[in-house]
Amino acid sequence: MSADTFRSVEIERTSVGNYVVRNARGGSMSMGTGEDGSFTPVELLLAAIGGCTAVDVDHITSRRAEPTQFSVRVTGDKVRDETGGNRMRNLTVEFAVTFPAGADGDSAREALPRSLRQSHDRLCTVSRTVESGTPIEIVETGGSGAG
Repeated sequence: MSADTFRSVEIERTSVGNYVVRNARGGSMSMGTGEDGSFTPVELLLAAIGGCTAVDVDHITSRRAEPTQFSVRVTGDKVRDETGGNRMRNLTVEFAVTFPAGADGDSAREALPRSLRQSHDRLCTVSRTVESGTPIEIVETGGSGAG
């Protein structure tokens, strides 16, 4: 992998069921089991799916007009599948976006459906990765012995 394609986050345990996720730019957020206000991994997956498309759509439409409302809701069902494993299904990303009256708002409204399709079909790395079923490799790198 080259430096321009590589992406990563690091996750550090802070206590049982609680973690902090950090990116290479210094950002951090809490993640956990849902016992408190921190995001669960499934919620972060939903946020990543919706957030990726939101960034694409916002970038395209806001060049035409600043939205008066821009909200995204991502839903799905966590189920146990036929093999006994957990997974998500029925994933839906709902956009509620409005623009001001006038020519600029009309232009943004016209661009909205096309930007949603472009994000889904070509731009959003997250949803395209989920839909393609990209394999995930789990590797132990050490640190499992007594310290």
